Amino acid sequence: MSNFLAELLGTSILIILGCGANAGSALKKTYSNGGGWLMGAFGWGLAVMVAVYSVGQISGAHINPAVTIGLAAAGEFDWANVPLYIAGQMIGAIVGATVVYLQYLPHWKATEDPATKLGVFSTAPALKNTPGNLISEIIGTAVLVLGLLAIGANSFADGLNPFIVGLLITSIGISLGGTTGYAINPARDLGPRIAHAILPIPGKGDSDWGYAWIPIIGPIIGGVLGAIIYISLW
Repeated sequence: MSNFLAELLGTSILIILGCGANAGSALKKTYSNGGGWLMGAFGWGLAVMVAVYSVGQISGAHINPAVTIGLAAAGEFDWANVPLYIAGQMIGAIVGATVVYLQYLPHWKATEDPATKLGVFSTAPALKNTPGNLISEIIGTAVLVLGLLAIGANSFADGLNPFIVGLLITSIGISLGGTTGYAINPARDLGPRIAHAILPIPGKGDSDWGYAWIPIIGPIIGGVLGAIIYISLW
């Protein structure tokens, strides 16, 4: 159960800090309103770094079903433990999104656009194109898992690995994230989307379930692909 709780806590931290950066930039009448794409990219990179520092020595801090499945596909993780990890990640993502909702409680009403409110929680494509959107999530997550495996194969000073992983996330956000918002993590998108659907957010609109399968399927395919590429080369 310690691994389950660690994944739950780590994913909660990821969402609190990542979706929190989204909220600060997007919601009206916050001091950080209008922070822009770079604020989001660095916010998510730092969120991953803090989450990995927090629980990495307990569960390995997958905090992402695509990473868990990708590592299992690479033979670096036991398939028997995959459901437990994913359960922790999903619950943690919903908990984290709920904390963000509470943190910015007065700002939901001050923000009129429903799409802006949904964007705090979940991703959406800059241009709707199903094949293109799916490919973007596959590529982004393949780079993530390939990068994680490559980072793990290198020796760094003690405690430096989570910092490098955070930089990897920031790099993906800056380079590849502008097309779909780089979910690259089914729990990161689905958990907050569920929270958006059930929380009493004023004027929130729908949760865009028609798009929701792309940031689930794309990252899973990409995670396995990144693992296969790593195994093939190394």
